[in-house]
Amino acid sequence: MAAAVAAAPGALGSLHAGGARLVAACSAWLCPGLRLPGSLAGRRAGPAIWAQGWVPAAGGPAPKRGYSSEMKTEDELRVRHLEEENRGIVVLGINRAYGKNSLSKNLIKMLSKAVDALKSDKKVRTIIIRSEVPGIFCAGADLKERAKMSSSEVGPFVSKIRAVINDIANLPVPTIAAIDGLALGGGLELALACDIRVAASSAKMGLVETKLAIIPGGGGTQRLPRAIGMSLAKELIFSARVLDGKEAKAVGLISHVLEQNQEGDAAYRKALDLAREFLPQVDLVTGLAIEEACYAQTIPTKDRLEGLLAFKEKRPPRYKGE
Repeated sequence: MAAAVAAAPGALGSLHAGGARLVAACSAWLCPGLRLPGSLAGRRAGPAIWAQGWVPAAGGPAPKRGYSSEMKTEDELRVRHLEEENRGIVVLGINRAYGKNSLSKNLIKMLSKAVDALKSDKKVRTIIIRSEVPGIFCAGADLKERAKMSSSEVGPFVSKIRAVINDIANLPVPTIAAIDGLALGGGLELALACDIRVAASSAKMGLVETKLAIIPGGGGTQRLPRAIGMSLAKELIFSARVLDGKEAKAVGLISHVLEQNQEGDAAYRKALDLAREFLPQVDLVTGLAIEEACYAQTIPTKDRLEGLLAFKEKRPPRYKGE
């Protein structure tokens, strides 16, 4: 792992060799059962190609529907506050079909704004992160956009992705990732930041960055080992292996695996069922009140004053349990 980390700074420069080359390389390993329409070799992969969506390989399922490349940027993330019996559940729906839900500057900006609003909203009880694009959760970083960045831009942007993912991990309510399709690279890192992950058996998941001569940069090197163990996490990162839903369940990467339905939203429906189970439990307002009451009990203690004095005097505290 140390060798991979040491190699990362120089490897970042390889991303600037051209967007077409990166996209062509990426399409080779995104999913063995899927291919992009037409050949990307020798020509630029423009919006018209991306807008057509994935075309199934022989024997694969038929595509659900096509998408326009004229989508407004404000539609790339849809925040829905559910009502009636689902009141308290918020769904963050990634809707960037022409870019395979990849993490662009605009999408990261919108995610950051949405998370900032949700973390202070006392009416929110559970958050589900899903895709509104059939067959895709999030294909990772927007490589076409990344290829246009200078070396000085890449580091700060990856740091921004990491910060947003960390903010999701630190939300004060349960979070569920509904993986109904591809979750690769930064897409899987986004899912790893959630408390619970559910996936369709046909979903594909992996930290595939080493195929692009880089390493996971959105927390994957830290959260994947915590989810499945150090040895297996190293194996998956070093090999850039992609797992399907059943394989991911077997190694503990996800909590539930479902057979995909005709609508392509089996994981989302399971996530919604889980969120409904959470609603009757202790809500955030009550939880914060309990925390406040417990903290109040520490205020008059001698140990609290000793802790403050020890900090001021730069010495270890001598607690007595008083």
